[in-house]
Amino acid sequence: MTDPYDHTAAVEEALAALDLDTKARLLSGQDMWTLPAVPGIGLKSLVMSDGPIGVRGRHWSAEDPSVALPSPTALAATWDPQLARRAGHLLAQEARRKGVHVLLAPTVNLHRSPLGGRHFECYSEDPLLTGAIGAGYVRGVQEGGVGTTVKHFVGNDAETARYTVDNRIAARPLRELYLAPFEHIVKNAHPWGIMTAYNQVNGSTMTEHRALVQGVLRGEWGFDGFNVSDWTAARHTVRALRGGLDVAMPGPRTVYGARLADAVRAGEVTEAEVDDAVRRVLRLAARTGCLAGVPAAVGPDEIPERIDGRALAHEIARRAFVLLRNEPVDGTAGGAQPDGAAARVRPALPLDAAALRTVAVIGAAARDARVLGGGSATVFPEEIVSPLAGLRAALPDGVEITFAPGAEPHTRIPSAREGFTLRARYLAADGQLLADTPQFDGMVHAIGSFPDGVTPHHLHAVELTGSFTPQTTGSHTLAVSGTGDLRLTVDDAVVFDEHCAPAGGDPFEDFLNPQERRIAVPLTAGERVTVTLWHVPRSAGLGEDLAALNFTLGHRAPQPDPDAALEEAVRAAAAADVAVVVVATTGEVESEGFDRTDLRLPGRQDELVARVAAANPYTVVVVNSGSPVELPWREQVPAVLLTWFPGQEAGAALADVLLGTHEPGGRLPTTWPARLEDAPVTGVTPDDGRLSYSEGVFIGYRAWQRRPAPSPAYAFGHGLGYTDWEYESLDTTPDSVRVRLRNTGQRTGREVVQIYLAPENAGDHRPAPDAATPPALAPDAAAAPDSVERPARWLAGFATVEAGPGESAEVEIPLPGRAFEVWSEEAGGWHRVRGDYTVEAAHSLTDRRLTAEVTAV
Repeated sequence: MTDPYDHTAAVEEALAALDLDTKARLLSGQDMWTLPAVPGIGLKSLVMSDGPIGVRGRHWSAEDPSVALPSPTALAATWDPQLARRAGHLLAQEARRKGVHVLLAPTVNLHRSPLGGRHFECYSEDPLLTGAIGAGYVRGVQEGGVGTTVKHFVGNDAETARYTVDNRIAARPLRELYLAPFEHIVKNAHPWGIMTAYNQVNGSTMTEHRALVQGVLRGEWGFDGFNVSDWTAARHTVRALRGGLDVAMPGPRTVYGARLADAVRAGEVTEAEVDDAVRRVLRLAARTGCLAGVPAAVGPDEIPERIDGRALAHEIARRAFVLLRNEPVDGTAGGAQPDGAAARVRPALPLDAAALRTVAVIGAAARDARVLGGGSATVFPEEIVSPLAGLRAALPDGVEITFAPGAEPHTRIPSAREGFTLRARYLAADGQLLADTPQFDGMVHAIGSFPDGVTPHHLHAVELTGSFTPQTTGSHTLAVSGTGDLRLTVDDAVVFDEHCAPAGGDPFEDFLNPQERRIAVPLTAGERVTVTLWHVPRSAGLGEDLAALNFTLGHRAPQPDPDAALEEAVRAAAAADVAVVVVATTGEVESEGFDRTDLRLPGRQDELVARVAAANPYTVVVVNSGSPVELPWREQVPAVLLTWFPGQEAGAALADVLLGTHEPGGRLPTTWPARLEDAPVTGVTPDDGRLSYSEGVFIGYRAWQRRPAPSPAYAFGHGLGYTDWEYESLDTTPDSVRVRLRNTGQRTGREVVQIYLAPENAGDHRPAPDAATPPALAPDAAAAPDSVERPARWLAGFATVEAGPGESAEVEIPLPGRAFEVWSEEAGGWHRVRGDYTVEAAHSLTDRRLTAEVTAV
C-alpha cells in the first residue's frame, strides 16, 4: 500500500536532532532483530522478524507459538493474490501481537532449477505469478500497519555457496525474469523494505551493488523504502553505504555503527550519504508508528478486522492442494456406486465415506506431518493436525482406521519427546544458575534472545536434564548435535563426551543443522533413567555477541526390521477398502542453507508406494513436499495429491479434500519433472566461484517448450478438480481478454483461467547468450530486438472463477504491455515487439482451450 501521509517534515526534524554517532548507530542492528531506540527524538526500537508463513517474533522457541500457514509454494498454487492479501492481514495481526514492526518476507526469487533447496520459501518459476502473489502478500501485511522486506534482491535462486557465489546473469534474463517480480511488487504494492542478498551478481556483492540498488531499484522504479542486508551479508563499510545499503544486520557488531562514523571522519564517505540512509530508516519508523508525534501509515481504525488464524490456515491449505492425477478404480472399494459399471468410471477421489469400512493410513509422515520448511521459515505452531489425526476426526465412527509407518524417511534422529521430562538450566562460568526453563522436547533453540536473566556474555553452559521412561526393552538410540562441547550422561554414566566443531562453510547451515552423533544405549521398558546433556556452546560464525543457541538431544526407540515394517504396511493396505499413503521430504534433504542433490523421496518411500499399490488397487498417494520430487510410481496408482508443506491445519484440510467436502483448488506454480535428468536447468554449483545462468531466459516451462522430448511429469499450471469446465468464448483487445466458461460438472467448483501469449515467430532460435558475460557485453546486446529468441509462449495473465453446476462465469483479464516486450540493450531498455500473437485461454500450459489473435503495434 502507498503511504497516505507525507512524513518528510517530521523525518527532517528528527534527522536534524541526531549527531553523527547516533545516526551511524541507527543504521546498525543493536542485536539479532532490532534497531536501537533514540528517546530524544521519540524513536522506538524497530523490531524485525522472520518469516514468510508465520511471525516468529524475537524469541525463536516454542514458548511463544505462532500461527503456521502453508508454505509459499502452496500460496502460489492457489493462484489467488486476494487470498495472499488475506494471509498478509493475518501475519500483520500476528506481528502486532508480538510487538513486531517489520516482517522479513516475502521471498520472491525464482525456481530456476528444481534442485534449489529453499524453493519451498519462494513462489514459482514464473515472474508474473511470483510478482502477483508477492504483491498481494505485501499489500495485506502493510494494510495491517506492518512493514515488509521483499527478498532476496537479487539472484539468490540457489543455496550452494550463497555467501560467495558470483551469479553471472546477462541483461535480458536479469530484467525479464529475476528482477521482474521485484519490479512488479515495488510498482504495484509499494513495499516499505527490500532485503539484499548474500550473493554477487556480475562481479559485485548485492549489499554493494550500486547499479542495481541505486540505479534500478531506487532510480528507475522509484523505491522509497529502506534496504536491509540479509543477516551477516554486509562486508564493507564504504562500499555498502555507497551501494545503497541502509541497515546492516544483525548487531551489535556490523560494518556500520562506529565503523561508519569513523569512515565519515576519515573522509571516506560523507555525512550527507549517511543522512540519506537514516532518512529511509526514519521514514520506516514513521510508517510503522515508531516515531512519536507522527501518524502511522495505517491508523488504528484502518486495521483489517480480526482473522481466525486456524481457519485461514485451513482454507489456504485445501485451496493450495494440487490433484495431479485422479483416475477411475475398478471394483467397489472406497465408495463405488451400486452399479458396477458406474464404479469402474468413478474417479478415485473424492472418497465416499458412507461406503467405506476400513482405511489404511500408511507412511511416517501421516503421523508426523512436515508442515513447514526449515531455516528462516521455521515457526512453532501451538497445535498441528496430522493427516492421521485429520482423517480420524473426519471419518464416521464406523470406519476402521489402521496405521503403519511402512518406511522411515528421516536420516536424523528425532528430538527426544515421548517418555521424556526435560528442563534446560542456563549456567554462568562460576556455576550460578541464570535461568531454568521447561523443555517441550530435546531441542534447545534460541536466536536473538535468551530467557530472562541470560546474556551472551554471562552464559557459559546449558544443561538439558531430566528423566526418561522407555516403553520398550532393547537398544535405544540417543543422538546429540550442536557446535561446542557436548557431554551426555545416562544414570550418571558418561556415554558421550566430545568437542564438536562446525562441519561446513555456511554458518547458518552449521548452526541450524549441526552434525549428529549417535549412541546406542540398552534400556528396559518401564525402568526410569536420568538423562543429562551438558553443552558448552561455541560460535558457529554467527557472532560472539549474538544470543544464538542450538543443540539437541534426540531419541529413537528400537526399530523393527525395515523389511518387516514394509510388510506390515502391505498387509494393512491389502486388508483395507482404500490405502492412503503419505510420503514426504525431510529437513535433511529440503531446507535452507543447502541445495538438493537429487529429487528422490528419502528412504524407501518409493518402494513403499509401489508395494502398497500392488497390494491394493485403490491407493491414494499424498505427497508432502515443498517443491518437486520424482514420482516413479505415479501411473501405478489412481490418485496423487500434492499438499506442499501445508501448515498447522494439514490433516484437517487433507480430510476435507479426500472426502470431498471441498475440492482441491491448486494449480502447479512450477513444472514437475519426471526425472531430475530431464530438467532443462540443473546447475546450482559454482565453477571457480561463478555460476553461469547460461540458459538465458529459458527456465521452467519456457525451457521445457524448446524441445520435443522428454515431457515433464506434470506441466506448469496443471491441477485437477472435482468438476469439469467448458471454455465457451474468448474475446480479445490489445489490452485485455474476456473469457466465458461454464461448469459442466455435478458440483460447485473453482477454475484458474490462465492466459498465455504465443508470438507468431518466437525468434531466430539462436543459442541463448552466454550469461557468464557481464550484461553490458552479452551477445544479445547487439541483436536486433525483434529477432531475439523468445519462448513459444508465456504467462500473460490469470484469474480465478467459481460457479455451481451448470452455471457460467465470465472474467476479464488485462494484457499488460510488458507481456509484449523484451529487454534490449541496443534499444536502450524495454522494447515492444510488434507483430501477431495468439492469445490462449488455458486450463494449464498444455491444456489450452480457446485461442484468438491479437496484433501488437
